[in-house]
Amino acid sequence: MNLSLAARNLVRLPSTHPRLSALFISKRYLSATRSLSAKFFESADDAVSDIGDGSSVMVGGFGVCGIPENLIAALTRRGSQKLVVVTSNAGTDEAGVGRLAEGRQISRMIVSYVGESPAIEKQFLGGEVEVELTPQGTLAERIRAAGAGIPAFYTPTAYGTLVHRGGEPMVYDRQGNVVKASKGRESRIFGGRHYVMEEAIHADFALIKGWKADTVGNVVFRRSAKNFNDPMARAARVTIAEVEEIVEAGEIRPEDVHVPNIYVQRVYKGTHFEKPIEKLTIHGHEAESDLDPVKERIARRAALEFKNGMYANLGIGIPTHATNYIPKGMRVFLHSENGVLGLGPFPEENAVDPDLINAGKETVTVIPGGSFFGSDESFAMVRGGHIQLSILGGMQVSQYGDLANWMIPGKLVKGMGGAMDLVASHSDHTKVVVTMQHTAKGRHKIVEECTLPVTGKSCVDEIITELCVFQIDPLGGLTLIELYDGVSVDDIKKATGCSFKVSPDLKPMQLIDILE
Repeated sequence: MNLSLAARNLVRLPSTHPRLSALFISKRYLSATRSLSAKFFESADDAVSDIGDGSSVMVGGFGVCGIPENLIAALTRRGSQKLVVVTSNAGTDEAGVGRLAEGRQISRMIVSYVGESPAIEKQFLGGEVEVELTPQGTLAERIRAAGAGIPAFYTPTAYGTLVHRGGEPMVYDRQGNVVKASKGRESRIFGGRHYVMEEAIHADFALIKGWKADTVGNVVFRRSAKNFNDPMARAARVTIAEVEEIVEAGEIRPEDVHVPNIYVQRVYKGTHFEKPIEKLTIHGHEAESDLDPVKERIARRAALEFKNGMYANLGIGIPTHATNYIPKGMRVFLHSENGVLGLGPFPEENAVDPDLINAGKETVTVIPGGSFFGSDESFAMVRGGHIQLSILGGMQVSQYGDLANWMIPGKLVKGMGGAMDLVASHSDHTKVVVTMQHTAKGRHKIVEECTLPVTGKSCVDEIITELCVFQIDPLGGLTLIELYDGVSVDDIKKATGCSFKVSPDLKPMQLIDILE
C-alpha cells in the first residue's frame, strides 16, 4: 500500500473513531520520517560543508582500501582544523587520512596503526598530534557499541598490557620525550578470566565508502571494502556515504542491504575514483620476497599446524609464507582481520581488485565458499574462539607464554594493529603459535620475562624457531619437543634466556615437504 495514500485515507476517519489520536500520531511520524531521510548531494564539498573546526570524524577504510577518497579530498579543501579523527589506520600522505595530516588539520587521532604517512609520524613525534593507539578489534567494537547504544563493555583484549595498565605514549615533545601517556583502564574477572573495560566511541560525522546506494539511502559494500565502513556508518550523528552508483529503491534486495537507510543521512555519488593499492602483489611475481633458508625452515614447520577444514589467522611475514606449503587437497579457511574468510592466492595480473586485500594490504583472491564482513564481525570471530589457529611473529616470548611484538621503547610506536586481539583469543578453542628466529643479533628472544611492552599475557601455546619447537604451559613453562637436525640440547640452552624442560619424547624437527 502507498504510505502517503494510506495516511490521507486514515485521517478521513470520523472524529469519534477510537483510533483517531493514534492515527494523527502515525501521520506526524510519517512526516517526520521523510524529513529525516537521506539527502543526496551532487558535490562532495557541499556534503562536508558543515564539518567545522574541532569536529570528530570517523573515516572508513582499511589502509587505502575502501576509503571515501572524494569526501576526504573535499574535507582537505575545506581546511577544517583541530579535527579528532577516528580511523583504522592513516593510510599514506597521498591517500586516506594522511591527506588531512598534510594540511595539519588533525589535532587528535584514535587509531590502531599509524600507517605509512610520514606527515602523521612527523606530527606525532613533534607533539602536534595526539594519538590514542587502540587494538584494532577493540577499536571496531568501541565503534559498534556506540551505534548500538552501549556505553561500555568488557573485552579480554590487552589485559596486562600498556593499554590496560596505562603508559602508552600519546603526546611527544619536539625532543621526542613522552609528555602525555594513556591512563589505566578498569578490569574485572568473569568466569575466572580477566577483562578490560572499554568505552564506546561516538563521532559527529562518519565518512564512509559504499559501492551502491539506492534512492532511499540503503548502502551496500563491495568485497573487503566493507571493513571499518560498516560499523562506522552506525556510530555517528551524521553519516555521509560516498558511493559509486545510485540505483532505484528496490533494486537492492532487502536481504542484501548492508547498512539500512536509518543510519545514513547523506549520500554522494563520486565522480572519480582512483582506488589506490598499497601493496600490489601478483601471482608468480612474489619471488623477490621469498624467505631466506632459515625463515623458510620455520615456515615449513609452521605449515604442519594446518589441518583440513581449519579456520586460521596468519600474521605477515613467516606466518603468511607458511601457506605456500599447505598440502594439495587440504582446505584451510584463512581469516583476515579486515573482513575476509577464505583467502586465496595472489591474483593474476588481469584479476587484481583494489577492493580485495588482506590484512597486510596485499592484493589477494578468495576461494570458493569465501565470505566478506565488517571489521567488527571479523574480530568477534577472533574473540569468540571461532578461529582454531593463530600464527604470528614475535620480538620476545617469556617462559610462561607472554608475547611482545608491537613496540620498542624509544622508537616510533606505529601501533599494535590486531595483534592484541589475536592473542587474546588464546583458549581451549584457539591455538596461538609464534614463529620467529631464536635470537636477534646474539640477544635472547625467549626469556624469563619480556623486557619489551607485552602484546598479551600467558597467551602463547607454541614457539617455532629455526632451531627447535617449544610447547608452553602457562604454569609449567617451556618444554622442548622438537630439535632441528644437527642442533643439540646444549645449543638450545645457550640460545635460550630461560630454563626449560626436555620432553621425554623429544623428536627431530618436522618439516613439511616442499611442493613442486
